[in-house]
Order: sequence, then structure tokens, then C-alpha cells
Amino acid sequence: MKIMAAYDGSNVAREAVVVTQRHARAFGAEVHLVTSISGGSEVPRETFVQTERDLDQLQQEYFDANGIACHTHALFRGLTPGEDLVRFAEENGIDQIVMGVKRRSKVGKLLFGSTAQYVILNAPCPVLTVR
Repeated sequence: MKIMAAYDGSNVAREAVVVTQRHARAFGAEVHLVTSISGGSEVPRETFVQTERDLDQLQQEYFDANGIACHTHALFRGLTPGEDLVRFAEENGIDQIVMGVKRRSKVGKLLFGSTAQYVILNAPCPVLTVR
């Protein structure tokens, strides 16, 4: 089984990582810890390096320390985060996506969109949301 944890640096995303750890341990799953940053080739090198560092720290703290197979992926492909996460899941045969959700008003969703909403509606597998 392959579980993808979508991580954006928020507190709810960290909670999603904790839930992913529990599921991976229970199901003997392989974890893919994924971050998607909008901007493609326009993303500053510092952002890329910091993102990689954050993912590596999470991998060591939550997965390596517990003997859980984990791979980190920093996606800078120029897609929206929702599109990027769904495409990654399709390309890698992900069986479950775990992601944090932030509470937003209807107007906030209309103006800014919702990565979680896009993933839930378009993912090729079940999506577990954590708040």
C-alpha cells in the first residue's frame, strides 16, 4: 500500500503527517511525503532548499525513526498544488491521500480556491482529511 501525505507547512498538515504515520504503521504502507509549490521554474532556489530540508526533517522524525519506508517529493512543476497532488497520485499509484484542511468561508473558497476541495473531487483514490 502507498500513502501520500500532502504537506504545506501548516499545523493541520503536520497533523496529517501524524495520521499518515499511524496508518502506515497499521497497514505496513510505504509513505510519499509530498509538497507542491506554485511557480514552477520561477521558484527561488532558497525556497526549494528550505522545502527539501523541511521534508527531510519530517521524514527522519516521523518515519525513519519508526522504521517506516518514506520518500520525499518537492514538486515545482508549475501546476496548482491541487493539480500537482492529483497528478502525482495518478503517476505513482497512490492508494490513499492524507491531507490537512483549513476551515474557510464560502467566499474565501470562491476567491482563493481550495486545494483540498480539488484533491477530494479529482483524486484517483480515497482522501482522508484532517483538521
